[in-house]
Amino acid sequence: MNEILEKSDPLLDRLKQVVGAGHVVTEAEALAPRLIDWRKRYQGAARCMVEPATTAEVAAVVRACAETGTAIVPQGGHTGLVGGSTPFEDGRAVILSTRRLNRIRDLDAANNTITVEAGCILQHIQQAADEADRLFPLSLAAEGTCQIGGNLSTNAGGLNVLRYGNAREQVLGLEVVLADGQVWDGLRRLRKDNTGYDLKQLFIGAEGTLGIITAAVLKLHPKPREVATAMVAVRDPAAALDLLNELQEATAQSVVSFELMPRLGIDLAVKHVAAAQDPLANRPEWYALVEVSGGSGDGDLKAALERTLMEAYEAGTVADAAPAENAAQREAFWHLREAIVEAQRHEGASIKHDIAVPVSSVPAFLDRALAKVRDMIPSVRPVPFGHLGDGNLHFNLTQPEDADADAFLARWEEVNAAVHDIVHAFGGSISAEHGVGRMKVGEIQRFKPPVEIEMMRAIKHTLDPQNIMNPGKVVEV
Repeated sequence: MNEILEKSDPLLDRLKQVVGAGHVVTEAEALAPRLIDWRKRYQGAARCMVEPATTAEVAAVVRACAETGTAIVPQGGHTGLVGGSTPFEDGRAVILSTRRLNRIRDLDAANNTITVEAGCILQHIQQAADEADRLFPLSLAAEGTCQIGGNLSTNAGGLNVLRYGNAREQVLGLEVVLADGQVWDGLRRLRKDNTGYDLKQLFIGAEGTLGIITAAVLKLHPKPREVATAMVAVRDPAAALDLLNELQEATAQSVVSFELMPRLGIDLAVKHVAAAQDPLANRPEWYALVEVSGGSGDGDLKAALERTLMEAYEAGTVADAAPAENAAQREAFWHLREAIVEAQRHEGASIKHDIAVPVSSVPAFLDRALAKVRDMIPSVRPVPFGHLGDGNLHFNLTQPEDADADAFLARWEEVNAAVHDIVHAFGGSISAEHGVGRMKVGEIQRFKPPVEIEMMRAIKHTLDPQNIMNPGKVVEV
């Protein structure tokens, strides 16, 4: 089919004129990795993949697709977890890769800003900031391959949200190609601009359904002069929450990360992932990975962390703690935390949730949700872990030992619905940092008020009246 299209499709000929024949990909082997999502839940098809290198080329590609009514699926690093960058099965869409939009246009250390194109790898932005003695705080497991355009389009969260906020809070300005091929130049470097609607926020978290982000002005921060990290055994999630609040007070709100992890997650990480080691000898049921940063580098934060941990130990909130004595130990602690994600794959199928509830509700949510899933599947192995500091948990359920993986996954929707109902009861969100994509486009309609869904549809219709920008994702129209 692709060979026939390559010979006879006027759209392909036009796209080749825009970006060059070598950057219009139709070969099945080259397309294959771009047609399946990271979790391998969705397998799509596409007319081709086009790789523009400039904003002007993106605009020309979008105009060509708009004139022919052709759907466009933007793709960055293609590391999303909800099928947002995977085309549908009809094969009519054009994938627009931002891979070649990878330039850092400007770094203004005095203004604490960096202007980057959408295809820049997140880790490269972090490194450029570091070389300028600055910090770009967005950090997540896929940072070596994910692209900033995708991070902004999904409003990525990650490890440092507690201190610095989600992706949308790192952005001062955007450049966006709209659905008719017009370019909106909103690359403003201002921290105060009270001249109407904050249009950039429409495109952050919209997953490419309203336009294609091609560049962004991002905030930089002073590089922390001191970082102190500890792995802590906590009595239970309620005790972890108490410790979080005590640390915030003791360090003047300098807690950057506060990760909650269960015993099973640690055991699986040590079992399956090289170099993952448990630093605590007493094998607690719950762990917290705590990191504070900032200060002048004189050791005050480390002293405050250790003093607070000792007070919590004496109060019975903390059962044990291992402060990192050097960078290698800190890296080992974070490796153990990240290994939980990989380790679950080795234990069979998992039913996953990316949820958020108010931070104060996390312990009660866990009590109710764990009781519910164990009632539904008595031998299920829950691995709830994640960012206690901002209320975002990855409430993952590993299949029972020796269970049939397909039979377990067949209950995905049933289990999701039960967990999401509990999340909603606590005033939470069924998607905290992964987005909506294909996976949750129907589910969000169960919880959002009808007027909110209609507002979303109205915005979509206004900015994309043909429904060609990543159709079928985020909101049904």
